[in-house]
Amino acid sequence: MTKKLPYILIFLLVGCATYQGKVDSARKLMADNNAEGAAKALEPLAKEEDKDQLVYLFDYATALQVAGKYKESNVAFLAADRLSDLKNYHSVSRIAGSLVLNEEMVQYKGEDYERLMINVMAGLNFLMMGDHENALVEIRALNDKLEYYRIEEKREYEQNTMALYLSGMMWEDDRNYDSAYINYEKAYKRDPSIPILHEDLVRLARLADRPEAYDKWRKQFGVDFKPEWKNKSFGEVILIYQQGWGPRKYPRPEAPRFPKLFAQSSFTRTARLDIEGRPSVTSEPVYSVQDVAIKTLEDGYAALVAKRVAGMVTKGVVASQVGQKNQALGVLVDIALNISDRADLRQWSTLPETFQVARVFVPAGKYKVSAQGLSSTGTPTGESWPAHELDVRPNKKTIFVWRSYH
Repeated sequence: MTKKLPYILIFLLVGCATYQGKVDSARKLMADNNAEGAAKALEPLAKEEDKDQLVYLFDYATALQVAGKYKESNVAFLAADRLSDLKNYHSVSRIAGSLVLNEEMVQYKGEDYERLMINVMAGLNFLMMGDHENALVEIRALNDKLEYYRIEEKREYEQNTMALYLSGMMWEDDRNYDSAYINYEKAYKRDPSIPILHEDLVRLARLADRPEAYDKWRKQFGVDFKPEWKNKSFGEVILIYQQGWGPRKYPRPEAPRFPKLFAQSSFTRTARLDIEGRPSVTSEPVYSVQDVAIKTLEDGYAALVAKRVAGMVTKGVVASQVGQKNQALGVLVDIALNISDRADLRQWSTLPETFQVARVFVPAGKYKVSAQGLSSTGTPTGESWPAHELDVRPNKKTIFVWRSYH
């Protein structure tokens, strides 16, 4: 039995394609604005019940969302949510395998920020389908996860500003102005650098009949209440813009056995919302996936190093035991085990770099609406969401989503 071990190791090393290699073709299809083709390419991987199913479900659901297949996307996101929450998810044999071989032997359960993003993305899908009730259910589910991390796992995570902003928009659209104000205020406390919240806080403080808060924000931000904000014959067009690619995992240069997230550059940095007959508005960042992802991985780096040190000890024990019976074979096993110890590069790689929002109040009616990608200097980049006719209803919000990549 012992003599067969090197052949098994060679098979594992050569026969297992990495996650990044499998998903590259789908990413290229998305970058070519063929999200539907990307979803078709990812579908068989997402439906295969193996240790990598969750990570492919993430990418499959995202591609479906970009393709505008919101219902199908949510089927995949909700399946991912159930899969990531399963108890006793890591089998003993796979944990042992990760110590002897590499992290990719363990069932992928997702980073904490990824598990929280499931509910944000599912909530966005429900919002696009006009189902505010279930969208808010997803936001509450996210808050339940945060509470679980705090109480059960003794880990504190700050609330996701995109989730807070989405819930604020939904409460506002339902004319529950007090709840909308509370969520916008929470988003501001979480990240005071979000400029779009200035007008939101002034508007909702006034609509929610909070005079002290209204005076405070109006003076602090230098923003006056606009008549169209309370004009029931006006509606609002909202662009939810998903910009670029989130950071990508590669082996850490100084320690190749460990992963590191690297920011992905993109020429298109913001989006200009163009509405027929109205002034253009530029999108403003609400949430940076890039910043949160990189911080999450770096915060967990020490624990990952400790686990890999334990793995190196385990490898040494295995090689020593083999060497006691056959010295040459022991040397081969030691070499093979260390070659196999590579960085786990699995991740939700189809998320955008940032989520941004642009909002315009207009008189109710039909409008030709488009979005143009802008560089850091404000010049058009060539990426665009072509003109569509949108029917803006009085006292309601008309929302559309656009994703850029380059």
